[in-house]
Amino acid sequence: MRLLTALTLSLLFLHATAQKRSAFVSGRVVDENERPLANVSVIVLGKRSGVATNDSGYFKITVAADKAIAIVFSYTGYTETQFNFFLSENEEDKKIVRLEKNAQSLDTVTVAAADNQQRDVGITKLNAVSATTLPTTTGGVEGLIKILVGSNNELTNQYSVRGGNYDENLIYINDFEIFRPYLVRSGQQEGLSFINPELTKNISFYNGGFQAKYGDKMSSVLDIQYKDPKQFAGSIDIGLLEQGFHIEGASKKHRLTYLLGARNRSTKDLLSSQETQGIYVPSSSDIQAYITYQLAEKWRLELLGTLSSTKFLFIPQSVAKTSSVISPFFTSNIGLDILFDGQEKDGYQTNFIGLTAINEPSTKLKLKFLLSHYQDIETENFDIAGTYLFGERDFDKGSSTYGQIVNPLGAGYYQNYGRNALNIGVWNITHKGSYETGIHLIQWGVTMEQTNIKDKLYEFEFQDSAGYSIPQNGNNLSSFINSTADLSIQKYSGFLQDNINLTHAKQNVILQVGARYNYNSLNHEFLVSPRAQLSLKTKKNIIYKLAAGIYDQPPFYRELRRPDGTVNPDVKAQKSYQLVAGMEYDFNYGDRPFRLTTEAYYKRLWDVNPYDIDNLRIQYFGENDAKAYAVGAEARLYGELVKDAESWISLGIGSTKEKIDNDFYYRYENAAGQFITSQSSDKVVADSAKETISWIRRPTDRLITLGMYLQDYLSTNKNIRVHLNMIYGSNMPYSIPNVPQFRDALTIDPYIRVDIGFSALLLGEESKRRSHSPFKPFKTIWASLEIFNLLDRANTISYQLIKDFANNTYAIPNRLTPRLLNLKLIARF
Repeated sequence: MRLLTALTLSLLFLHATAQKRSAFVSGRVVDENERPLANVSVIVLGKRSGVATNDSGYFKITVAADKAIAIVFSYTGYTETQFNFFLSENEEDKKIVRLEKNAQSLDTVTVAAADNQQRDVGITKLNAVSATTLPTTTGGVEGLIKILVGSNNELTNQYSVRGGNYDENLIYINDFEIFRPYLVRSGQQEGLSFINPELTKNISFYNGGFQAKYGDKMSSVLDIQYKDPKQFAGSIDIGLLEQGFHIEGASKKHRLTYLLGARNRSTKDLLSSQETQGIYVPSSSDIQAYITYQLAEKWRLELLGTLSSTKFLFIPQSVAKTSSVISPFFTSNIGLDILFDGQEKDGYQTNFIGLTAINEPSTKLKLKFLLSHYQDIETENFDIAGTYLFGERDFDKGSSTYGQIVNPLGAGYYQNYGRNALNIGVWNITHKGSYETGIHLIQWGVTMEQTNIKDKLYEFEFQDSAGYSIPQNGNNLSSFINSTADLSIQKYSGFLQDNINLTHAKQNVILQVGARYNYNSLNHEFLVSPRAQLSLKTKKNIIYKLAAGIYDQPPFYRELRRPDGTVNPDVKAQKSYQLVAGMEYDFNYGDRPFRLTTEAYYKRLWDVNPYDIDNLRIQYFGENDAKAYAVGAEARLYGELVKDAESWISLGIGSTKEKIDNDFYYRYENAAGQFITSQSSDKVVADSAKETISWIRRPTDRLITLGMYLQDYLSTNKNIRVHLNMIYGSNMPYSIPNVPQFRDALTIDPYIRVDIGFSALLLGEESKRRSHSPFKPFKTIWASLEIFNLLDRANTISYQLIKDFANNTYAIPNRLTPRLLNLKLIARF
């Protein structure tokens, strides 16, 4: 008993002694202007309680000695900062902690910060910082958007929204509309996105039901605002796929500010991992500048400029493709081997400059005058021939013919040739204004635009299958286009919108009513598009939203081209009316904020210009001969699965279909009652019937889209993080071109993509560095390891059509990229 008592007392003494092994961290917390910050949370990472700074910004916290610990400083509206310590017993470390302003809370990151914006229908506010940490092959702002709306191609920055195509999305940077290249056929040709995430401050994305102040397209709006720097800063980004740097700063009195960014991107390693082997030489670079100058108290000038150049050289050598099932009449492991000759060489050069003058005569009146010029020069040159053999491939690893085609079904030769050039110039002059009076905020705008398009298409395709050519139009070419266009188009548009604040004691109500007009000299069509949005916020943190309006989309360039290359200048605007209803609910789970948003939508379209999509190439019919609809619902949950690390999940269910006027084909039968695809000399037709085609799936139809973006960090160290994004999209239709009975004949399998990134802070704690350290100028240095296509899934983007010895057509899938590693280093100063 005495022994037990002695042992117990000894343990208690040792425990008490261990508890006394303490150290201390003290100091002051200040902002960027050296002003003290009160009530800043100071907490040891992993603990639930800590201390707060007093009115002078002073703090003192007791920590464990002889142990590595981390202290986190957090304050609403400021960037959270972490410092690591290893202190001896009774040691005290005194620090000056400087916090920088940065909207990191849920309210200002994932959704709109301003109260009126927060209630806009369809709006999602995204954190610009996430665009630089997101592990995707394209990166950037569009990578975030694709998680929200879905995607089927990791090689492109383009996205489709609620059944629309890539051409139906508006993009603005500081109120200037941004365009993209038009001759791009596939994602591997595409270069950098116009949007530089390092220069970006605010990202507002509207996926439907947007206001009259935005332009004349039918699907979505991406509204980007670049930074307004307060002091000198910059970043350097070095990765295997992309490199870049940026600097920013302001004069002493903030009269002059500047942003300058330069980037270079090469996807050689990514493209070289694809099925088609060969020499890939892609390169894309740009330089952007955004400068502001305060002329006087009420006048401000802003200048935005960019130079961008993308080149793509491809010398294919060979490809070996395999498909388990490629025909309803044949099931086997079918292989296709192709040996190539020739090359492809493309170039895309984009220049943009925009000048804005802002006048604020009073606090209630704001006037903006914008002048811009956009120049797009594109060339596309390819001459590629292929000799192919396809049939059953041997997958018996013990066989001497493993991997070879052992039972040929077809062989042939084809050649694709093109010499295309496009030159687009757009001059734009715009005036916008706003005036606030009482409960009204009145906004208006008028625009005059001059568009010049010079275009030359010369391309053909030759097919020689099983020893004979497949001619068209009396020649030996299966397709031939030789067309030029020289268009000069004047466009006039404008809007008037009233934002009415009907808030009273019990509810906050915002009503936005407006209309747009549009006229262009090409088809002489005058359009008026009324739109209205209503939002109602209750005291239970629930916002109900409703929007309705007309959304028209006049043709720009691609819509005018028929499949045979001829231009139809009489193409009218595609038109739609849209209804959107939804709700938004803010709540807390534990001590973390969450937001749930839901929306249901319905679009009815007429004067539709039908199209087919092959990879990224949109081929319009060049006629307003269809009607369509899109209907669906979406739900998104934003929040922090772990404290201070935002994540979200997005789920969409929808359907979009179209009906083309007078769309039919003839069904032929022989004497035995067997179906014959066409009438020809070697097939005797005994009977025929006219088959009318009704509603069919549109090329962008997808029942389910699911996206997730998750962030986490080590429980003992916030400076080691993981970022994961996942995209799932159910199957999509694929049409055989120029064959009405085979529209939607094929199906592209579901798209499943998971990318993950691991990042670690290599350098922080600027105050601890020695004065002569080469890293003294840097605030932070982060290193990232990214794994693209974690599941190594072979997603399909399109099909290659070939014929066998019996002249039957087979479809072999074209696959996207496999698993790939990427390293990235980001240094900020």
